[in-house]
Amino acid sequence: MRRPILESGNREEQLKRCPVWRSEGNLISRTFQFSSYLEGVDFVNALARFAEEANHHPDILITYRSVTVTLTTHDQGGVTILDVEMAERIDRIFD
Repeated sequence: MRRPILESGNREEQLKRCPVWRSEGNLISRTFQFSSYLEGVDFVNALARFAEEANHHPDILITYRSVTVTLTTHDQGGVTILDVEMAERIDRIFD
């Protein structure tokens, strides 16, 4: 199902639902901090299972004790409500 790209003002309004996420061009992102590398990897594994079930796959960068997650709806070329909903779910996995 095609979802429209969120225009700038509407995107900022929707991102109030997940205020830690940053809007950057055609994507949104958040960096999560962990006390160890393996804690970050465990988070990524939980996120990967959820993303596969949702069929919406973020870009993930794992560094020593942080994980940066980037969301965009690739086939739409920008951020859609699907990305905001996914960001909310990822926040719940982290919490």
